[in-house]
Amino acid sequence: MILSDLSVRRPVFATVISLLLVILGLAAMMRLPVRQYPDVDRPVVSVEVTYRGASAEVVETKVTQVIEDAVAGIEGVEKLTSSSADERADIRLEFNMERDIDAAANDVRDRVSRVVDQLPTEADPPEIAKADSSSQSIMFLNLQSDRMNGMEITDFADRYMVDRFSTVAGVARVRISGARRYAMRIWLDREALAARALTVSDIESALRAENVELPAGRLESESREFTLRTDTGFASADDFRALVIGRGADGQLVRLAEVADVRVGAENERSAARSNGEPAVSLAIEQLSKANSVLVSKAVRAELENVQKDLPEGMTVSVNYDRSTFIEASMDEVYKALGIALALVLVVIFVFLGSFRVMLIPAVVVPVSVVATFIVMGAMGYTINILTLLGLVLAIGLVVDDAIVVLENIYRRVEEGEKPLLAALDGSKEIGFAVIATTLVLIAVFVPLSFIEGDIGRLFREFGITLAAAVMFSSIVALTLTPMLCSKILSGRKLKKGLALKVDQFFNGLTALYRSVLSKTLKRPGWVALAALLVSIGAVALLRALPAEYAPNEDRGAFWVFMRAPEGSTLHYTDRLTRDMEAVVAAEMGEGPDKPVARYLTRVPGGWGSADVSTSRVIVLLKDWDERDDGDIAVAARINAGLANIPGARAFGRTSRALGVGGGGTPIEMVLGGPDYEALKEWRDAMLARMEEMPELLDPDSDFQERKPQMNISVDRDRAGTLGVSLSAVGRTLETMLGSRIVTTYVDRGREYNVVLQGQDSDRASTEDLTNLYVRSALTGDLVPLSNLVSIDEVAGPGQLNRFDRMRSIKLSADLAPGVKLGEAIDALNAVADETLPASARISWDGESEDFLESGFSLYITFGLALVIVFLVLSAQFESFVNPMIILVTVPLALSGALVGLWFMGGSINVFSQIGAILLIGLSAKNGVLIVEFANQLRDRGEDIRKAVLDASAVRLRPILMTSACTTFGALPLLLATGAGSEAREPIGVVIVFGVTISALLTLFAVPALYLLFAKNTRSPQHVSKIVDRLRGAVPGDGQGAEENPAGAV
Repeated sequence: MILSDLSVRRPVFATVISLLLVILGLAAMMRLPVRQYPDVDRPVVSVEVTYRGASAEVVETKVTQVIEDAVAGIEGVEKLTSSSADERADIRLEFNMERDIDAAANDVRDRVSRVVDQLPTEADPPEIAKADSSSQSIMFLNLQSDRMNGMEITDFADRYMVDRFSTVAGVARVRISGARRYAMRIWLDREALAARALTVSDIESALRAENVELPAGRLESESREFTLRTDTGFASADDFRALVIGRGADGQLVRLAEVADVRVGAENERSAARSNGEPAVSLAIEQLSKANSVLVSKAVRAELENVQKDLPEGMTVSVNYDRSTFIEASMDEVYKALGIALALVLVVIFVFLGSFRVMLIPAVVVPVSVVATFIVMGAMGYTINILTLLGLVLAIGLVVDDAIVVLENIYRRVEEGEKPLLAALDGSKEIGFAVIATTLVLIAVFVPLSFIEGDIGRLFREFGITLAAAVMFSSIVALTLTPMLCSKILSGRKLKKGLALKVDQFFNGLTALYRSVLSKTLKRPGWVALAALLVSIGAVALLRALPAEYAPNEDRGAFWVFMRAPEGSTLHYTDRLTRDMEAVVAAEMGEGPDKPVARYLTRVPGGWGSADVSTSRVIVLLKDWDERDDGDIAVAARINAGLANIPGARAFGRTSRALGVGGGGTPIEMVLGGPDYEALKEWRDAMLARMEEMPELLDPDSDFQERKPQMNISVDRDRAGTLGVSLSAVGRTLETMLGSRIVTTYVDRGREYNVVLQGQDSDRASTEDLTNLYVRSALTGDLVPLSNLVSIDEVAGPGQLNRFDRMRSIKLSADLAPGVKLGEAIDALNAVADETLPASARISWDGESEDFLESGFSLYITFGLALVIVFLVLSAQFESFVNPMIILVTVPLALSGALVGLWFMGGSINVFSQIGAILLIGLSAKNGVLIVEFANQLRDRGEDIRKAVLDASAVRLRPILMTSACTTFGALPLLLATGAGSEAREPIGVVIVFGVTISALLTLFAVPALYLLFAKNTRSPQHVSKIVDRLRGAVPGDGQGAEENPAGAV
């Protein structure tokens, strides 16, 4: 090899190459950003509209569909979903990865602005954000004060903190959880209004007419000019109380205080928030959909330090929850695994060679190869994340392989008496082809990971390219630095002494034993081939038996507990049940590792901006992983057992899965799409009935619940017209008295606050209160009781209406029964849907189910693609189609070992184990390459095929065992992983450790036997070149070489 020859002859040149790789790698590493996973988040833009007092049906028709129609044609939209609930519409647009989020948000703003005039005038302006409206906050900052009440704390946060944190890089928005915003609350007394012949419309008109601030022009003299300002706006409760709203029968002034209770209060009293059971106000930090969680968290913490200096006396702000804690903890665990893997690999090399001096060679080579990998990562715009670090952990065992193969070959020659300098030259040249072959095979396996479709492909693209780069640099270093170091370190001394001598004697004995057993085995190669076939068939059966899922459960140090009270429950009733739920969680708090809960955060209602007070949510935060005995699944199971004893509510805890899956949704999410909700309800009922009978599923449910108590108010249009009462007057009266209505604003200390009209609590407690209201006749001016105009029917209706890709939809959800994996459940549910639903029903999948279906098939395609590419690469290298087939027999043997490992460890077929299986193609094939390549060399030297394969196998035994042991021990920290994120690392560790170990043992017998059976007519890659050389050197016309077959056998 030219490169190895040059490096041995010019050692400074080889040193400079490695130093340049290290310097450039360190420079690139210093500039690489850090995040949990590669940037695979699709750009998401959400549109939120609040329409106070409107039902879900009205919101869907008047708001949601209007906005959906406007934004549907925007370029790059992959998924359009919406939710219409009482008083609120949420529209979510998910774009493809190539779409710039700023451009997408601008397009959405442009489209929405065109239809704003078509929205109801009572609806708030649409809020457009570059974030998912249903996304989970990455941080909660808890505000406490011993001198302020909830409204004062909220006002301080709104004035001085929200804007400061909103400007932090990567923050999409800051919401106040448990907010008690100031508002001028005007509680109308309907009896007092009726006694003074006043209506709700009179109050609204007076407020709008009198609470104004208008410009009054200016005064101009010859030398001075004054701007005039009319001070007519209201600024305090007393100003509002003194507002004249009419005249009595005898002409006296009627003021607002006579018909209403006017005071400064909380704008929204239909919510509650607590921290560890105590009332709390928190700042919820939401990141941009493409932002880096770790960087956002650090930036927020830095800003928090600045904010602390300006806090009023008695107030404290602390971080109550930080999602990046898990990210940083899991990355620390990977860093530890990286160091342990390097140490284990060096120990393995020392054990196999028995010489500390010889071990120094790979000890230098490994860091050079790993650090050089950052050059490619920087050039590709990658990040330092859990998956790229995971790739580097695996790379520790791979990059040392090339160095071991070269080192062992040179070491063997030196021990046989060859001069170290010549041994370095000839040994590296002899093994150079095998090094390049195994490198290309591994690269051919890793690169196809980039072609996986969907989120999984984007996730593991950096993983595959990182591994490929590490292997590429390892071959460069193995053919430059390793031969040069061997020529220096192995020179002038006898290596076989002490431990090295004992190790050498052990391997000599092991080689002799292996040669003897292999010699007997090669007498019946057909039986070996049959055994390999049976092992492969067993692997297929085991593959079918193992459960399948998208991603394993992952202990993230936090999980969610959700509760749903009966539809129509009041805030008071829901809050009482929520306190019972808090008591169950609080029972897990305390000192010691058997009390795993550190704190918990509670919110009623469960969703942001939701008017449905029948839901609540608790975020349960656990202690650090080394401070508790149980994982999140065990803790959630105990809490769920306690929640089952709470009567009158459905409560459950849900944990997260790896790759950020879970935490809010169930594993099973099937979406039924149809033309109208009536048909969808029939399909839903039929499916839920079947799902209840399925043993694979637990707690089947749907997001369409028509159990919310409602009252339909029908207006007699003829009578209203006869009496001169408009329908708008009826509707606004009901909205104001029974709901609430923002009619104007007032300014206090430079900040604008809402003025909210609402009926008193006692005036909206029963159906009779609906009719004891009055409106004014436009014909006579007299008051007309609503009881003369309306009729009331009590019904049950849905609290939320959902749409999926512009179709009305109902989502069916369910948890998995114990021991059941996602793949089994989806297959069973598909079969049930085929039997139950008509052809007109559109079935879609969402959440984890969608990710599983999208990734599973593409991973199998990638596996096949990797096999084909490796076969073609090997065919090109060996100039044969037979040799690659022999080498690739190692793949099913390795997969058999991996599947046995998963079965033994109680694992499953998931994204991580499938990625590990793809890696096994290259890891197992390299052992076969070492045997077949050397057997071809020996045959070129004149040995017959049986002796050649026997000698090649015996000579390559030690490097095969060494490289396999290095790969196995390099992945061992993943198999034995503990701490944050260990659940994601373990499957790859299981697959690599068991697959490589069993593959190495079986390969030592299967490859020689198959080579003896099928490679008799193969030739070396140089066969045709040698014939050409002989033909060119032959005397013209003498016919020499005419008998040769220039093509050779393949």
